[in-house]
Amino acid sequence: MASAAPVVIYPPDEDGGRRVRIDGAIVGRAFTVQDVARFMQDAGLQEFDEMDVVRSGLIDWRGGGWDAWSPSSS
Repeated sequence: MASAAPVVIYPPDEDGGRRVRIDGAIVGRAFTVQDVARFMQDAGLQEFDEMDVVRSGLIDWRGGGWDAWSPSSS
């Protein structure tokens, strides 16, 4: 089933990075919530901060939530 959320955060890889897809395009790898916020800001949501990342319904967290940053936590 495809996600209805425009932002998808994929499960952590072996280095703890998570691929970030915004509007269908991979924009990079995040290692922290701050990285996700930066990607969101770059995508046009300049006021987006770490708390917005944690609370947002725009984000589909796969393989663990906002606090999963290592392969074993997914």
